[in-house]
Amino acid sequence: MKNYTLNNGVKIPVLGFGTWKAQDGEEAYQAVLAALKAGYRHIDTAAIYKNEESVGRAIKDSGIPREELFITTKLWNSKHTYEEAMEAFDSSMERLGLDYLDLYLIHWPNPKPLREDGAWQKRNAEVWRAMEDLYQAGKIRAIGVSNFLPHHLEALLETARVTPAVNQIRLAPGVYQTEAVDFCRAHDILLEAWGPFGQGELFQNSAVQAIADKYGKTIAQIALAWSLQEGFLPLPKSVTPSRIASNLDCFDIELSPADLEILKNISGLEGGAPNPDGMDF
Repeated sequence: MKNYTLNNGVKIPVLGFGTWKAQDGEEAYQAVLAALKAGYRHIDTAAIYKNEESVGRAIKDSGIPREELFITTKLWNSKHTYEEAMEAFDSSMERLGLDYLDLYLIHWPNPKPLREDGAWQKRNAEVWRAMEDLYQAGKIRAIGVSNFLPHHLEALLETARVTPAVNQIRLAPGVYQTEAVDFCRAHDILLEAWGPFGQGELFQNSAVQAIADKYGKTIAQIALAWSLQEGFLPLPKSVTPSRIASNLDCFDIELSPADLEILKNISGLEGGAPNPDGMDF
């Protein structure tokens, strides 16, 4: 699998395996094991997914050398201070069974309890400072954010010593966050695409099906190819081994400029980009 190069020089596989909603226990364990067997080397999880232990067990049992893997987890909204971020990192590492992490992300920029008087800005600066210290200590190879819009990033950059390497946001055919994409590209922040297949409605879209038929590929493979050609890093999720493997068969697709535009502008899809300033957590 090819790599992108982050703004600090670290290499990251251009496609990752997402584990959101993969239930802790056998489901998450077997899904990650199947992904690693199929050829994925980049695994994405989060403390709030509550499956870090199963993800870590699959990583260990796969027998793949640690240095060949790229592992991401995320700091949840309930952690508001430097000390809480440090403790949360240690807890995630214990659950994962790892001695270093490849990428650590602030999961959301604006926790519900902190939406007045700019408290979210202070919180992000505090937890980012902890992440910077962990990065400088060599415990994390890269640090970044998730679901941040330009105004969240601008606030963070006012005090940051380290520019985020990644912003993981909702991106899919029909879900294109232009302002966030443009801001991140201007600041050399790699865009990771969570939910690269939409909320499932992409699979019932006749225009997308027509493009898939044209290239002799599945809708999932077309969606991933679109993401890659846009320069994003998609994070497909599945718990079905055949689909996990099939999703990797997307690297030989070269979508035409016209088809890229059709996919970018697909309309009428449900579940667009979430508003991080209005989430109920």
